[in-house]
Amino acid sequence: MDKPRWLKRLANWGPVRRLVGPARSLQTRFTLSYGAIVIALTIFLNTYPVLISQSLMFQSKEDSLRRQTDIVTSTLAGSEALTADGVEANLTKLGITGVDRIMVTDPAGRVLYDTSQLDNAEGRYALLWEVVTALHGNDVFRSEYRESAFRSRAASPVVYRGMTQGAVYLYEYDSDQAQLLMNFQDNLRNISILLCAAALILSVVFSKAVTRRVEELLAGVRSVREGEYSHRVSVSGKDELALLADEFNELTGRLQTTEEVRRRFVSDASHELKTPLASIRLLTDSILQNDGMDAETVQEFVSDIGEEAERLTRITEKLLALTRLDNGRAVALVPVDVGKVAEKVERMLSPLARAVNVTLELHLEPGCLILSTEDDIYQVAFNLMENAVKYNLPGGRVMVTLTLTGPQLDSVLLRIEDTGVGIPEQDLPKIFDRFYRVDKARSRAAGGTGLGLSIVRDTVRQHGGSVSVRRREPEPGSCFEVRFPRWQQKEERP
Repeated sequence: MDKPRWLKRLANWGPVRRLVGPARSLQTRFTLSYGAIVIALTIFLNTYPVLISQSLMFQSKEDSLRRQTDIVTSTLAGSEALTADGVEANLTKLGITGVDRIMVTDPAGRVLYDTSQLDNAEGRYALLWEVVTALHGNDVFRSEYRESAFRSRAASPVVYRGMTQGAVYLYEYDSDQAQLLMNFQDNLRNISILLCAAALILSVVFSKAVTRRVEELLAGVRSVREGEYSHRVSVSGKDELALLADEFNELTGRLQTTEEVRRRFVSDASHELKTPLASIRLLTDSILQNDGMDAETVQEFVSDIGEEAERLTRITEKLLALTRLDNGRAVALVPVDVGKVAEKVERMLSPLARAVNVTLELHLEPGCLILSTEDDIYQVAFNLMENAVKYNLPGGRVMVTLTLTGPQLDSVLLRIEDTGVGIPEQDLPKIFDRFYRVDKARSRAAGGTGLGLSIVRDTVRQHGGSVSVRRREPEPGSCFEVRFPRWQQKEERP
């Protein structure tokens, strides 16, 4: 049974990507977070101002009713006993306005005066909590907002010479102030709804803009993971996401450069190894297919096979050396006298120099110590001096100079000059690249692999130094300069 097409694609992709559902996406979380904040602020704005307004309204009602109650009680407190006619006469003369009901009782709670038209209680006992409390000598105020109206009540005792002669009860029903409060609440609610909707829309737009930029970065990461190192992301702005995009582009640029170097290195290494292997295969086939080949020719072919095998050995050894340098394997560093190493290299290269009629000249300053390993310094000096001998002209010279430099003599300078034809100006920036050769035919004839100078550069950098090359002026030839930090005995060793 054939697999579905989408399952085949997943199988080709390798590990299945983790997908983020809508409920867990950043956009949803941003929107919900902003929505919760906006709703909380809306609820707060729709409750706190209204409560404050109600509280201020209650305080205003209390102050107004208490003043009016004090006026009535002070007017009625001038007589020893309250009568219905006396209370009516005094209150009619007083002319209290702004309240809906005024009730006056005697000490027993019987109503002497009542202005209510709907439920007049004159002659009956007032069974109201406020009146009972006032007859016990206490002032009472109570207000509530109910059924779209403020209902306020106040009661105070009428006292004459320390004796309670009765009680005054005032009632106010205010729907106008309540309507104003309701209009204020409605307007506030409508404005809040508009602001809430606008804020939610803006939060969606903002979260979508942020998540879109994050999605661009994720798409870039996926593209790079698929091997598209040339992919770049473009995130506008000057915030952290834009900085992250710049860092991502720089990282992908480095990855692209590294991948190109790796591919070129593999291609060049394969080509370099394939050439001697093909020669060995051709020579062995020639020997096997020619039964009547004379011994001298066979010996010559076998000698050529040995030379190609030695060439393979040199290539593999230098590739291993580069691999060791790339891995950055830690080694024990010791003080090394560069002058002694240079003298050792000179003794090893003297037979080769005499064979090609090249003179080696050494000018070595004592005390040039660096912190390294003798093998690494030997490899640097040997590669540079061997190239200066191999690519020189008959009767030429190789000048090796070792000095201390720097304002405090804190650097060791190894200069190797030759009197050869020199390196073309356009080839100088590439001379340290792996497998790069200026004259490929001559390099192969001299046994070069194009790896020696790369080993020199990586080794020098590993020990905190630098290497450079230039053309000699005005005489022809090349000049290599290697600088190392000088090791001094008084300094603490790492």
